[in-house]
Amino acid sequence: MTDVGPFGLSVRDQALEADVQAGLAAVEEGLLEATKSAVPFITEAAQHLVRAGGKRFRPLLVMLAAQFGDRHAPGIVPSAVVVELTHLATLYHDDVMDEAAVRRGVDSANTRWGNSVAVLTGDFLFARASHILADLGPEAVRVQAEAFERLVTGQILETAGPQDGRDPVEHYLDVLGGKTGSLVAVSCRFGAMMSGADETVVDVLTQYGERLGVAFQLADDVLDIASDSHESGKTPGTDLREGIPTLPVLRLRERAARLGLAEDVALCELLDSDLTDDDRHAEALRLLRAHPALEQARRDTVRYAEDARSALAPLRECAAKTALVELCDAVVHRAG
Repeated sequence: MTDVGPFGLSVRDQALEADVQAGLAAVEEGLLEATKSAVPFITEAAQHLVRAGGKRFRPLLVMLAAQFGDRHAPGIVPSAVVVELTHLATLYHDDVMDEAAVRRGVDSANTRWGNSVAVLTGDFLFARASHILADLGPEAVRVQAEAFERLVTGQILETAGPQDGRDPVEHYLDVLGGKTGSLVAVSCRFGAMMSGADETVVDVLTQYGERLGVAFQLADDVLDIASDSHESGKTPGTDLREGIPTLPVLRLRERAARLGLAEDVALCELLDSDLTDDDRHAEALRLLRAHPALEQARRDTVRYAEDARSALAPLRECAAKTALVELCDAVVHRAG
């Protein structure tokens, strides 16, 4: 039994382990090849986050979903490279929007080279992903384009905020379905689709990926409050400092509006103040870490992970299904 992929996922089947390890190694080579440029500076910037590592969560899902068809089909590894390049590109852009200083334990690209280079590097990665995608056929292009539209729409809706009268938590969960769930769903879809799996299997795995992706982001929300930078690879409370209302904050505001407790209202007022001040930021983190809203956000994470697990029920029992179930547990464990 060996740990592979993100979160130290334990794979108990030697044949599956070998396939996943070989697939992820091929993806790593593909990522380095896809981020090379005739201009050395572009190569350096494009490979900055590739070489910083990362969980390779999406490529892992491609490899596991491919087990339900011909796991050696030629489109599997390139499609995994496409989803990871797309994900990496969004990180470059996100760090500019969030003014983040650290990503994956290293200086963010915008800190090192400035916002313009970071944005253009993200665009370069999108272009390289599209180039690979073109060889995978028109259906793959359509699937990726639809997912990318959802991803960008989710980002815009997050920036715009909920419309008047819309429940902020409901709005936020819809945002996550687009921002994160869409690309995780495509990872599962590509793995199954490229392997030639039955269409019903493709649909099941796509639904699983959507729900798991939301759970994964909710776990990130919890970690942004609860973890230190050593655990998460980025500065704790980044979203908090930038005034981005993640689920723990939304659950706090919901509770404050419902119960009107003085300590809840006071914490909301603190969150509305200038959290670029290090002392205020540290105090807000300390109070949120001890607040019931953080535990509510953990429960929401568990609920989405359980929904993902339930989606897998129609699939035949096999080592790949077991691994996908264990990923649900691993996501919950991150937020524990």
